[in-house]
Amino acid sequence: MRGGDRSGLGLWGEEQAARYLESQGYQVTASRYRCREGELDLVAEGKGYLCFVEVKLRKDHHLAQAREFVTPAKQRKVRIAAQYYLLDHPTQLQPRFDVIEVYAPQGRDTAQPEICHWENAF
Repeated sequence: MRGGDRSGLGLWGEEQAARYLESQGYQVTASRYRCREGELDLVAEGKGYLCFVEVKLRKDHHLAQAREFVTPAKQRKVRIAAQYYLLDHPTQLQPRFDVIEVYAPQGRDTAQPEICHWENAF
């Protein structure tokens, strides 16, 4: 998905992921949480977990699966941001790191994007 309003498209992908999570019984408690070390796309509670969710939007998976772009460096940043989140929002829930892939061949015009949820991805 090159060109255009990439930030807006990323937000659209996160909205699709949030809707998916809610349809699966999760409650999204934060989106685009920022701290000095990074950002969390989504934070959701459900099934006994506090899920820190990295969302990856792609047109398709021909080059690579979207989850493959969650590199070890990105995982480190997400873990550190999660620690900051937990300092601000203490919980008894078990933390978990998930990845949600959103495949949208027509970008925002995709009527039903394909969504793959990888629980405990890293």
